[in-house]
Amino acid sequence: MSELEFEAYGPEGDASQHRSGEEIDALFAALPAPPKQSGRLVLIVRRHPDGRRERLDTTLLTPEEGVPGDGWNRRPPRDLDAQLAVMRIDIAEILAAGQDVTIAGDNLFVDLDVSAENLPTGTRLRAGAATFEVTPQPHNGCKKFNGRFGNDALSFVSDPATRNQNRRGLYFKVVLAGAVVAGDTLEVVSRP
Repeated sequence: MSELEFEAYGPEGDASQHRSGEEIDALFAALPAPPKQSGRLVLIVRRHPDGRRERLDTTLLTPEEGVPGDGWNRRPPRDLDAQLAVMRIDIAEILAAGQDVTIAGDNLFVDLDVSAENLPTGTRLRAGAATFEVTPQPHNGCKKFNGRFGNDALSFVSDPATRNQNRRGLYFKVVLAGAVVAGDTLEVVSRP
């Protein structure tokens, strides 16, 4: 596999860790409701060409680069509507089932309600000195997600009946550059 092919795929998951749909549903039902207005930026992740995921304590997010050095910068065309992949940390932990959540491939893991009802397209948020906007680009599960977390996890995030919950996540674009730190408050600034 070439370096670009590996980058396009990234790390593989451990099939022995894949949870059943029943287990995923039960764990999800037991979660407390996430905050709606003010939550937390839990993890910041950079995806390297060799497939590694690097957890960043802090970084400068910019409209031009998103996360500096991330895979988004190396894969033209750089679609601003897919600049920062975002996922709820509690859902990522359920689906990872003990694996490192960063294999999901997202840049930001958050403790915040990311549903379409709470964060409609055009919603502005702030963490640290950076401001983001929710984009219309759907963040869908794919073959890579299926390989990392299993068929039941893919079904859980892709179910049309719950698609508006954005269980797989959503995308932000950076609208105002600024430094962010893992653990920063992530606050809704405005909704359309």
